[in-house]
Amino acid sequence: MSAARPQRDVQTLLEALPYIREFHGKTVVIKYGGAAMVDPQLKEEFARDVVLLKYVGMNPVIVHGGGPEITSFMQRLDLPVQFVDGLRVSDEQTVELAKMVLVGKVNKDIVLLINRHGQPAVGLSGDDGLLFRASRMLAPSGADIGFVGRIDHVNTGVLTHIAADYIPVIASVGVDADGNSYNINADEAAGAVASALRAYKVMFMTDVAGWLADPADPGSLVSEVGADELEQALPGVSGGMRPKLQACLDAVRGGVSAAYIVDGRVPHSLLTELFTDAGSGTMIRSFGSGT
Repeated sequence: MSAARPQRDVQTLLEALPYIREFHGKTVVIKYGGAAMVDPQLKEEFARDVVLLKYVGMNPVIVHGGGPEITSFMQRLDLPVQFVDGLRVSDEQTVELAKMVLVGKVNKDIVLLINRHGQPAVGLSGDDGLLFRASRMLAPSGADIGFVGRIDHVNTGVLTHIAADYIPVIASVGVDADGNSYNINADEAAGAVASALRAYKVMFMTDVAGWLADPADPGSLVSEVGADELEQALPGVSGGMRPKLQACLDAVRGGVSAAYIVDGRVPHSLLTELFTDAGSGTMIRSFGSGT
């Protein structure tokens, strides 16, 4: 090993130290999705990163979807797959399938992976402990998308008790006051959880470098933007990025200091964003305009 390598490692640790001190005891909500949930190596790296956050004194809370797996099972059962404004159109069959896939399979896979890397995790859904109280919502365009819910209330007591000793892993489904089940967009669920917990940070893992002002131009990455500027730009955003940006906006409006969209295809992108000066992706601040 060259002499330069240990020096680089030490420099990295020294760069991370003030961030670790700042974040100690703070809650960070992580929306887990995209390639990081599919690629075996990225899955391992994600679990290690989350365990490291817990070891250095942070309180990570994981919120996940499982869109590709839901789509895969729907196609096997010859069920129609349709999206409107980046949201899955969900009839009763779709919601039932989504609950089976998200709660029964994806959630437990994530829990087992984190457990194996050295920290105990506990799997939850919006049904557990009345964690999510939901109601039916329309797409931003006004279209009826079926049993897709918005979160009206998060029972933070459940999460506070569990997060003291465990890493909560939350599947994005919920129920209304009448017991009807809803498929909830995982980005929206992460934003709602972050706001309710008054989390210090909320991170959205995705399969792009961040928010691109022009989706066709990789060089149009918006590295930082204020909530006011994002709110003005949001009506012009389409596809799956729209619910992510809306969730970021809702989170910072709800008291979270900053929201981040990070590239989950890049190993350790969470740690790079949290613990280095360089950062990555897009940061949405609760004040001001972007740079």
